[in-house]
Parts: sequence; structure tokens; C-alpha cells
Amino acid sequence: MNDSSNKLKLPDWLDTIAVFDTETTGLNLAEDRIVTAALHRMSADGEVLPGGHDWVLNPGIPIPEIASKVHGFYDKHVASAMPASEGVPQIVNAIAACFVEGIPVLAYNAAYDFTILHYEALRNNVVPLTFGAVIDPLVIDKTIDKYRKGKRNLASSADRYQVPLVSAHTAKDDAVAAGHVGLAMLRYFVAQDKPVVPFPDSAQSLHDQQAKWADEIDASYAKWRQTDVPDYKPVFGWPVKLLG
Repeated sequence: MNDSSNKLKLPDWLDTIAVFDTETTGLNLAEDRIVTAALHRMSADGEVLPGGHDWVLNPGIPIPEIASKVHGFYDKHVASAMPASEGVPQIVNAIAACFVEGIPVLAYNAAYDFTILHYEALRNNVVPLTFGAVIDPLVIDKTIDKYRKGKRNLASSADRYQVPLVSAHTAKDDAVAAGHVGLAMLRYFVAQDKPVVPFPDSAQSLHDQQAKWADEIDASYAKWRQTDVPDYKPVFGWPVKLLG
């Protein structure tokens, strides 16, 4: 995609965003653990601002080889790393500080990262996040470009919105790439003459709309799955899925 939308000015409430990503021991939202995490602030022009945070944690459990092959961290790399009991509260507090300042936090597939973090907080006796505004490019993309075929992962979205993905599956690089994708996507959203849904007028409005869109996406997916698995039940919730 290469059009004038990439030059559009975004609303003032997007002047500064934070970008967040985790790499983990696996995909079980309630049981798997954070291995690396990154939180960085970014201007609306895509400049990474000073003062970001990067964490490498000892998750307290062995890292499965399949996960290590994705993000490059093996047990030997985290043996002397910061314990989760110390790192998880730092992550929660750093994100909470962004919300207190009114800075939206962007995460690609936010329900994954924030659900993992939620259960990590509970596991480590940390009060879970009280949310401000979250931006999820995956939810936005599936809503404003609903019928596009193909994958919807970060790499495919980066290609769609012509954003370089320098080093996939490192927390910082994925977070920054997601920020660039999200900003490009929001400009595309603003540029539409007849958008599928109206562009929101505040970060909180965008957050609230995404919660609704995410439920619609999950319900649609469940309906499709139920053609083969009649008893499939969706797990609703965005940006955190509360699992039984």
C-alpha cells in the first residue's frame, strides 16, 4: 500500500503512543510465562522516543524448544536473568504509568500479551493492570479490511502496510514494527471516504470500539469453527481473556 494516507496527520490523542510486546514459553494464556518483554514510546511519526524498557526474565519453568526456536532464548540464556517475581511488577508498573499519563498502549494481538501478563501478575502476587486505552492493530485490521484474504499476523500486516520488519520475534523489534503498522493502519483508516466504521474521536472511544469489534470477531470465528466442532465455545474478552 503506497498512497497519500501515509502523510496524513493523526489526531492529537495519537501524538505519543507506547508499544508493547512479549515473547513467551508458549501459547497457553493462563499457564505460559514471559521470557522477554518490551515497552517503548513512539511519536505519531514513528520515531522511537527515549526511555524505553526491555526485560529478559527467568520464567521459572523450562522453555520448550519450539518456543526457543521462535524467539532465540533458551534456558541457558535466562538462567541468571531477572526472576519473574521481580520483572512482572516492573512490566505492570511501566504500562500503568503510560495509562496514568493518558498514553495509549499498542500491542498487536493485544489479548495475547495482556492475558499472559494478567496471569503472570496473579501468579506473582501483583495486582493486575487497570486499563487505560489500548490499540490493537489486529482487531482494527480485521474490522476495517474485513474481507481481505490471507494471513493476519504481524509479518503479513507489515507487508500490507509497507512497514519494514527488521528482526521478527524479538520483543522490541516486534513492538516497534507493530507501532509502525498500527500508525500506518490508523492513517489508512482516517483516509477512507466511506469507512466501514466511523473513526473514533478519542483514545478511549477507540478502546471501547475495539472491545466490541473483538467480541464480534470471536463470535464470527466461533460460528465458522462450529461447522466442524459443534461444541466449540468462544472465549470472549479484550484486552484480557478471563479463563476459567
